[in-house]
Amino acid sequence: MLGVPLARRVAVVAERAGFSRILFADAPGLPAALAGTAAERVGRGAPATPTGGPARLVILRFGVLPTAAFLRALLAAPRGPDGAGVASDDVAAAVSVYDVPRADEAVDLLTRSSGAGGPARGVPHASPVAWREVPGSADLIELSSRAGLPAVETRLLQSLIKDTEGFFSRHFNRRISLAVTRRLASTPMTPNLMTGMSVAVGLTGAGFFVSGQAKLQFAGALLFLLHSILDGCDGELARLKFQESRLGGVLDFWGDNVVHCAVFACLAAGWSRDAADARPLVAGAMAIAGTLLSAGFVARYAMGTGADRPQFTSVTRRAQSRLSRFADMLARRDFIYLVVLLSAFGKARWFLAMAAIGAPLFFLALLTIEASGRRLGRDLP
Repeated sequence: MLGVPLARRVAVVAERAGFSRILFADAPGLPAALAGTAAERVGRGAPATPTGGPARLVILRFGVLPTAAFLRALLAAPRGPDGAGVASDDVAAAVSVYDVPRADEAVDLLTRSSGAGGPARGVPHASPVAWREVPGSADLIELSSRAGLPAVETRLLQSLIKDTEGFFSRHFNRRISLAVTRRLASTPMTPNLMTGMSVAVGLTGAGFFVSGQAKLQFAGALLFLLHSILDGCDGELARLKFQESRLGGVLDFWGDNVVHCAVFACLAAGWSRDAADARPLVAGAMAIAGTLLSAGFVARYAMGTGADRPQFTSVTRRAQSRLSRFADMLARRDFIYLVVLLSAFGKARWFLAMAAIGAPLFFLALLTIEASGRRLGRDLP
């Protein structure tokens, strides 16, 4: 499934959700699929390591792909007085949740009956837990047959679209990037290599802006747009193949900003040469300075230095305000469509003039957000 076996996907998601033990009914090919994960195989001569004490038992039918958020919510779900709303003991149930007094007895009975996905009706004192109202339950994905694989992959890809996407990025860029990612997922392509390719495309496009010819500026703008689209693929591949890393997030973030600075530099150089005037170079320097200062600010105060925050998600870690929401909107990639439009008429240099004013103002807005947040003492969780 998009380059990763289904069993491995479930194992990694469950591990990230915080489950202490992850058991699979043994089957051919399972050892290779689970290699490197914390999952254990049970049944068919592969007994589970004994573990006593009470536990919450979550039984997934094979083919069910939960989200980490849903599994975390299951762990925190209270036990219903009568189990109302819980999936029944029927083996056909996709998800069953029980609180059991002894984990070792429960696992042993399930293993000897019909595997780790079997019913729990024989487990002593198993108490069903209601889960249908648990947040994220509507996002469960289930693969019932190989014929349904394309539809399941589509749902999995759609789940990669972030709520913070801009309008054009959500409705245009992502349509293309997800289609590319779908074809790359089963290849050896890595997220960091994808980042390098997108940066190379962006830098190539930047070179076209040295020219004052509309057709060359338009070609550069299209390559700039292609860079933006491909830049979405690295994060999609990382999340799909569980290859997220702090290094990857840093490369992605700074790669974008290097491309933006290259575009400003080439626009300024071409404009200054054609006009025999140094003022466009000043405009380029202002745009580049504003971009680098803003990027450095976000890298320091929003992305932080911990390994748990490898991605750019917002321009600030402060509580949201109108100004911070507006700054987040400006930080998205939708502005590239303005570059494409201006370039179609040979006016890409107008964008440099706007950036020379807008980039420093954007940095000042970030300083204002940080200062106001510190006064109020409000950080995002």
